[in-house]
Amino acid sequence: MAKEALLTLDGQVEELLPDGRFRVRLENDHRIIVYTAGKMRKFRIRTLVGDRVQVEMSPYDMEKGRLVYRERVGAGPGGPRRGNRR
Repeated sequence: MAKEALLTLDGQVEELLPDGRFRVRLENDHRIIVYTAGKMRKFRIRTLVGDRVQVEMSPYDMEKGRLVYRERVGAGPGGPRRGNRR
């Protein structure tokens, strides 16, 4: 049996929760709980309240999802500088 295709939806982060989870409001006004995907954790991509994100969901459980992309807004070329890192 083949693997089911995942749904990819757009939304906005409403609330930060413990353990790398977020409450996201989707474009269709549904609220779901999402966790940060592994690549986003690996590369330490920070997500804040108000960020536009893309969420992957299984067609079997429409209450949970995986945050796979955070849209870059307001950053110039090279992104914002954060402190003196070596």
